[in-house]
Amino acid sequence: MSERARLRQAGRMAVAALLVSFASPALAQRSYQELTYPPLRDIAVPDVARTELGNGLVLYLLEDHTLPKVQGFAFIRTGERYDPPDRLGLASIVGLTMRTGGTTTRSGDEINHMLENVGASVETGIGEDAGSASLFALREDFPMALEILADLLQNPAFPDDKIELAKVGMRSGIARRNDDVADIANREFFKLLYSKDSPYARTIEYATLDRITRDDIVAFHQRYFHPHQVSLGLWGDFDSGAVRALVERLFGSWESKEVELSPPPPVTSDWKPSVNFIPKDDVNQTNLRIGHLGGRLDDPDYFSMALMAEILGGGFSSRLFKLIRSEQGLAYRVRASWSAEWDHPGSFLVVCNTRSETTLQATTAILKEIRRITEEPVSQEELRLAKDGILNSFVFNFDSTGEIVRRLMTYDYYGYPRDFLEKYRANIEKVTADDILRAAKKRIRPDALILLAVGRAQDFDGSLDTLGEVDTIDISIPPPSPEGPGR
Repeated sequence: MSERARLRQAGRMAVAALLVSFASPALAQRSYQELTYPPLRDIAVPDVARTELGNGLVLYLLEDHTLPKVQGFAFIRTGERYDPPDRLGLASIVGLTMRTGGTTTRSGDEINHMLENVGASVETGIGEDAGSASLFALREDFPMALEILADLLQNPAFPDDKIELAKVGMRSGIARRNDDVADIANREFFKLLYSKDSPYARTIEYATLDRITRDDIVAFHQRYFHPHQVSLGLWGDFDSGAVRALVERLFGSWESKEVELSPPPPVTSDWKPSVNFIPKDDVNQTNLRIGHLGGRLDDPDYFSMALMAEILGGGFSSRLFKLIRSEQGLAYRVRASWSAEWDHPGSFLVVCNTRSETTLQATTAILKEIRRITEEPVSQEELRLAKDGILNSFVFNFDSTGEIVRRLMTYDYYGYPRDFLEKYRANIEKVTADDILRAAKKRIRPDALILLAVGRAQDFDGSLDTLGEVDTIDISIPPPSPEGPGR
């Protein structure tokens, strides 16, 4: 036998031996149900220093010398929910043009050039219930970035050309808002949930955008942007004493003025159950939204309801996923959530995308599972898997220094205790199957659900009116105001 033949034979024998060893019962793969894991370790949250300037600005500092960089985040107590009804979009434009328009001493383009030259960034914006600002810079460039941020918050210029540019982008968004079926379903469901005029569901229109003037923008900024309305968090490679002095120099002379901030807009709890349909003939599947009003994060039942949602439709082992996708093959995507909000009720929502031809079948199966979770206790195995799923992802709430600082700032902003998240794990662990059933009976109303289907009715496997009287929703976009754009 040649040397090459002997080598080939030796190779074949080695592969065969390896295959035999893998087939050995001792090395056979165990079932996932037999796997055991060590208990989760306690998470040590670093001490974040909190101080307050004389003018009321709240400062959070956390040193992190891992890398030579500094990051920051600011909350401003304002939000889109304070937009006047006839000027929806005002807060968004303020948040955009505060950054793009620059300040009274530096244009937005000049600020872009300064930051790009050193790889830094400073951004501003306003969301539903808060204004925000952020910065990133290498350690040596941090003072410059913070000075720019302070200037933007205190002295924005709001030039007309940047205001119009912001409006152009928002008009484009209005024109395209019916392009995505999922966006349509989400938007219209929350209008049904909160009402179309609620600050938590209303939409910007051409007319409301056109009425916004520069005077409105300046007035909005002057009303809400004051130091006692701002909390600023900084973390990274710095000396806390030196940074505190820098913040005092840049923000300390900012004059504080009294702000009459109205409480969060109320949300009524007397929503109406309904069956709703939005025609969309250019699709071959139906976007379903089924649910009703939910709760807040400080609700005593929050932890039980979070586990309820995980068991009902939170992951691969959930009831809806196994029934709708795995067993019946009705959908690729189905999930349930109990989306609690900080200071107003959130939503209980089931989302499903199913073929047009299985719309009624999928809907009926979902409704049955929603009712079942209010009528019988979940199994201990379901409860264990749900707790594991939530708790194993818990660590990602502390996966970075910035995440820790932002969370503490968020708790303060909404009036929650600083240890809210640290107690989350213990509160989840102590929930029982009886707790879930009690909370579900109290919080889930199978006979008062809002149902919305977006799709092609002629392809459905039955008529929606078998579920109740159907309301067809018009999603056509109102034309611009005849008054023309504001100046």
